Amino acid sequence: EINTDLGLSFFFARQYERAIEQFEKALEMDPNSVWTRFFLGWAREQKGDYAEAIEEYKRAAQLDDAPLIMAALGHAFVMAGQRDEAQRVLEEMKQMAASRHVSPYHFAIIHAALGNRDETFEELEQSYRARSEALVWLKVDPRLDALRTDPRFIDLQRRVGLPL
Repeated sequence: EINTDLGLSFFFARQYERAIEQFEKALEMDPNSVWTRFFLGWAREQKGDYAEAIEEYKRAAQLDDAPLIMAALGHAFVMAGQRDEAQRVLEEMKQMAASRHVSPYHFAIIHAALGNRDETFEELEQSYRARSEALVWLKVDPRLDALRTDPRFIDLQRRVGLPL
């Protein structure tokens, strides 16, 4: 866990190569660490290695079908130009939401990648109203970078209590 946490520090500093190295070290110790696999996929995606990111997300999803992982997979599919696959993941998440909690934030991540700004903000607003724990990522989630100058995003960040 300590190695994974160090990798996350590099990730949030946007030092993706160092993060990848650290996550790989952590996986040497525990190849079945779902969250290390997830974060490795996240770092690879931010580096632009979409095919590798998709593979890591799929491995993580085999260990745990958490909505967070599914949303990341959907986002990576869009980034890789596989919009149909992303739509399939979005539909699977909707079905998942019928029987268990799926944070609207996770839907927002895929809509953001698809360029559906209004849907993204609707989901983020629902996250806010539901006091979603996922909003702790709002300030640092690189998948939301394209939204940061939108007045709706700035307002949401302020209401969540994060510094601008």
